[in-house]
Amino acid sequence: MKPTVFVTGASRGIGHEIAVQFAKNGYKVFALWHNAPEKLTDVGDLNITAVQGDVSSLASMQKVYETVGAVDILINNAAISHFGLITDVSEDEWDRIIAVNLKSVFLTSKVFLPDMIRKKSGRIINISSIFGAVGGSCEVAYSAAKAGIIGFTKALAKEVGPSGIQVNCIAPGVIETEMNARLSAEDKAALIDETPLGRIGTPADVAALALYLAKDTFITGEVLHVGGGFLR
Repeated sequence: MKPTVFVTGASRGIGHEIAVQFAKNGYKVFALWHNAPEKLTDVGDLNITAVQGDVSSLASMQKVYETVGAVDILINNAAISHFGLITDVSEDEWDRIIAVNLKSVFLTSKVFLPDMIRKKSGRIINISSIFGAVGGSCEVAYSAAKAGIIGFTKALAKEVGPSGIQVNCIAPGVIETEMNARLSAEDKAALIDETPLGRIGTPADVAALALYLAKDTFITGEVLHVGGGFLR
């Protein structure tokens, strides 16, 4: 029986690439989308099932679970960003960023963990950010949420390790995604200059590490950076 993986934020960027790469490697993939399913309707004969849901809502995630059922691997990737001074961030914007980026990790874990605990087997891979580790100017809410994911990962790994469940975190650096589309050519050039490996990362770079963690049997509670040395 093929192992199953549930990926949030899978309609674009890193999440979409993770869904595609896992399917190509023999996994049965459930790919969650919220507002934009277009890319998930064009995946050919890959074993990817698109599921609609709101990661910030427990009721929505419980409904999604009724469709998906038990999974072997949970990948929490869904995220939104906001660029601007903290004094200009509204309370609603702050709450939304925390809900989608951090609360979602709690909700999906709450829904999918019981089956893993019963089986004494499972893996949770959370996607944070380099800014969760070092902070990003004018991205305070995003950085705070991503830092929360790091703390969540480390604590949950200790809690569910005795049940045979591994919990790890990937912290990407600058990745070529729609979220970074606001960057000018000059901004990108400066970021490349600050990256020891001399390039911006791709979603495939992150997906490759996720695949590795999905197969590993002795790594847990770790934060692994994929950023070409950016800000390290």
